Amino acid sequence: MDLPFLFRGLAVGFAIAAAVGPISLLTLRRTIVHGRLYGLVSGLGVAAADASYGAVAAFGLTALTSILVGAATALGLIGGAVLIWLGIRSIRAHPVATANPDPSGSAAPTRPRLPGAFLSIYGLTMTNPMTILSFGAIFAGLGLAGRGGLEATLLTLGVFLGSSLWWVLLTAIVGRVRDRITPTVLTWINRASGAALVVFGAVAIVHAVGSAASAV
Repeated sequence: MDLPFLFRGLAVGFAIAAAVGPISLLTLRRTIVHGRLYGLVSGLGVAAADASYGAVAAFGLTALTSILVGAATALGLIGGAVLIWLGIRSIRAHPVATANPDPSGSAAPTRPRLPGAFLSIYGLTMTNPMTILSFGAIFAGLGLAGRGGLEATLLTLGVFLGSSLWWVLLTAIVGRVRDRITPTVLTWINRASGAALVVFGAVAIVHAVGSAASAV
């Protein structure tokens, strides 16, 4: 077993997960509002999506890559619309005091179920097919693309573990300070993160429309 491939995948997964973007904001907000466990499960959904795209690059699945890139416009429109919707919901959300949370990391009883947290953010992350190009470029630059077999499996597992490690660390840190956040601060967090999500969504839609127009 060539363990260096596992560690290379771990490094790539950690680096890509640490990049600030709409998914990071959404996961942070979920951690603050619903608790550390909910945020962690959401982060694992992101890690699973990263691993899915990492597998496409590692195994050199060029046909699937072409399909994903070909569907970039439709996925960009869908993902952008969802981000705008989530942003508006965040802006309009009524803050709930997070003081004295459940020590287990549980959140308020009104939160969505954990499987929904995982699947929703997995799907949202997968609506950005440009991620496969990022993995493809990184893996190609490191000489890791199109490996196949055990090496590609270890790379994919490494990406998942690296991305998961980032979300474990991030949600643990945010979870520890969560009880100090007052409703007033949470109101501004909702507004700021919501506005950012709306902007990210609008940019995604404009980019998708622009790509479609240039392809005509």
